[in-house]
Amino acid sequence: MGNTPIRLLVVGIIALSICAAATPAQELQAGAIVDRVECAADPSQTYALYLPSAYSPDRQWSLLLAFHPAARGRAMVEKYQAAAEQYGYIVAASNNSRNGPYAASIAAAQAMVADVSRRFSINPQRVYLTGMSGGARVATGIALGNKSNIAGVIASSAGYPDAKPRSNVAFAVFGTAGTEDFNYLEMRLLDRKLTSPHFLAVFRGGHTLPPDDVAFDGLEWMELQAMQSGRRSRDGALAGRLLEKQRARIASATDSHEIVYLLNSVVADFKGLLDVSAEARRLEEMSLQPEVKRALKREQDADNAEGRMLGDIFDLEARLAGDNRDVALMGLRDRLTKLARKAAEEAETPERSQARRVLRSITAGASGRVQDGEYLKILEGFRQPAR
Repeated sequence: MGNTPIRLLVVGIIALSICAAATPAQELQAGAIVDRVECAADPSQTYALYLPSAYSPDRQWSLLLAFHPAARGRAMVEKYQAAAEQYGYIVAASNNSRNGPYAASIAAAQAMVADVSRRFSINPQRVYLTGMSGGARVATGIALGNKSNIAGVIASSAGYPDAKPRSNVAFAVFGTAGTEDFNYLEMRLLDRKLTSPHFLAVFRGGHTLPPDDVAFDGLEWMELQAMQSGRRSRDGALAGRLLEKQRARIASATDSHEIVYLLNSVVADFKGLLDVSAEARRLEEMSLQPEVKRALKREQDADNAEGRMLGDIFDLEARLAGDNRDVALMGLRDRLTKLARKAAEEAETPERSQARRVLRSITAGASGRVQDGEYLKILEGFRQPAR
């Protein structure tokens, strides 16, 4: 997504903060998913909707705007319905935004934002975005162009529109990725680079929406960030419950690098809200332990190795159009065969997950990278089952 389309969306989001509750909501059932709400200004634009069962225009509500790569609005609403009900979020998910020309997603986002802002009473300080894959790129693209208006983004299986990591953004980022997701490395690098509030939830699976409990965690985490930023009042009971939930996760974690990551997050997320001095001390102690340092280095080395692996294969692909095509093709076949052997192993290991991710990365969108028919046919034999 280029800068121009992002700028076009600024108008739509700003309109939400200006026009919130400008007209009363139509009779839409609260506490149940509505599959299709037609935008008053353009009935060809529709969205799936969830209103919390307690919805009333007498107060302002948080808003979660969602984008699916295949225009499956209901799937996005279903994923966040439980958390939206508990924490008071209106969820609206476009039935028009999909992978393809960004102009279509821009039009869908503008229409949905304008319609939601006219129908419902929205808290302009509590506007969030979420998306899956290409929908995540739409969500982060909007947020990047609306720096002061968006409170946070839940980005599943993809990051920024240009896929480039950033050190700081003006909104909180909760990322999700499966262990066999072909965008896993992108999400790891996004998380590693960011210094502004962020968290990455990794689950067993592929390129897909997160499990229901992870999606629930995403909105809960946004509640914590809202307390930290002053976008919502502090709630000691809620913060305490969420801290205990995180402490239970730390207690059940077995990998030292995971424990360090969770401790780091707890200190960042709860500092100033609750006493996390014990976690801060444990984090400092663990960070000095040689075996922990080695574990963290192994994890980063694995990410770097995966990046090099992909880079080497892409370089060989580029050589298919040159004089040494046969040599490049032989090298590609050799690398793909080795990856396929590792990917087919019965034991679930980080190396097997990595091989499956790399194969998915290579086969996904290959026709857009190379035009060599023989190579594309070879790739079909290495395509991994969807997960």
